[in-house]
Amino acid sequence: MVLTVVHVAFILFIIVMGFWRGDTRNLTRPVDLAHNPGGFFPHGAAGVFNGAAMVYLSYIGYDAVSTMAEEVERPSRDIPIGVSGSVVLVTLLYCLMAASMSMLLPYDAIDTEAPFSGAFKGSSGWGWVSNVIGAGASLGILTSLMVAMLGQARYLCVIGRSGVMPAWLAKVHPCTATPVNASAFLGVFTAALALFTELDVLLNLVSIGTLFVFYMVANAVVYRRYVAADDDDADHRRAWPTLVFLAAFSLVALCFTLLWQFAPAGRARTGLLAACGAAAVATVGAFRALVAEARRPELWGVPAMPWVPAASVFLNVFLLGSLDRPSYVRFGFFTAAAVLVYVLYSVHASYDAEEGGGAGAGAAALDGAKVQDEAADFKV
Repeated sequence: MVLTVVHVAFILFIIVMGFWRGDTRNLTRPVDLAHNPGGFFPHGAAGVFNGAAMVYLSYIGYDAVSTMAEEVERPSRDIPIGVSGSVVLVTLLYCLMAASMSMLLPYDAIDTEAPFSGAFKGSSGWGWVSNVIGAGASLGILTSLMVAMLGQARYLCVIGRSGVMPAWLAKVHPCTATPVNASAFLGVFTAALALFTELDVLLNLVSIGTLFVFYMVANAVVYRRYVAADDDDADHRRAWPTLVFLAAFSLVALCFTLLWQFAPAGRARTGLLAACGAAAVATVGAFRALVAEARRPELWGVPAMPWVPAASVFLNVFLLGSLDRPSYVRFGFFTAAAVLVYVLYSVHASYDAEEGGGAGAGAAALDGAKVQDEAADFKV
């Protein structure tokens, strides 16, 4: 909590200094106008979306709030407030920081390695601001790492309880009631990645992983709302229209993305993009009119179904199309490795396999049960 408060104070300091020392002419005027385009959108809409795909990692971490459900008094009230409130607050701060940076320097003069501190480094009498910003950036990295590990450790803990991962990861400390083994494992694993991997590679890999996870979550929200969990004929009949809708809508979003990336500029491209957009809206409207919701959330749920998750699916597919080919190769490698672990170990060791009489449930599931009982005793 203390680190977060100090971090936000540094961010507010940067925003104030940026607007104080900035110049609105820098928003539209580059330094080298002969080689770099000017204007408020120098690279057009394509540049905006390409940049959005690169910085999408800024919107990870909110899921860490949901992982704290076992450690808050009223999860049904506190978790939605925490997630929604943090998204709104961080979006506002992020936009203000981007605006202040754009006012400090033209976009082609920004130091990509240290943009904010570099903006004050050459200013007479303002070198101390650069030092303060550098210290705040270091603190921000530490805070972000701690928050990321906070959520990921609890993910591993829950997965370990179910037997999908080794039950050793679900070990809960008897005094602090925190997943100590999962936290230690993540610390070592994260440090190894940071030591041996280039930053650009990590950023692209995190971005593509985040976009894909958000895409899958948006699809899951629609499926869960429109298909009940009971195994009866009505649910099976309802599942097929939902699956067809999700596949068709994803295909329309993919067509829009491919046209945006590869079709030559002109009226034909504009018309095809408009047709894809109209097809996406028509697909969602038809699904909403023809298929009724199978369940209503008792406390809180996604509003305006299925428009909100459909917009998320479309946006995530579109941003995925903005990433480079090596990112997909690396993502495919890690995905194949995860599927291999799941098929060879997790399927046979999970509680579902044990309940179904699977041969591989055995000792790992029993150890997981003991850890789960222990974690329940110390749950806050």
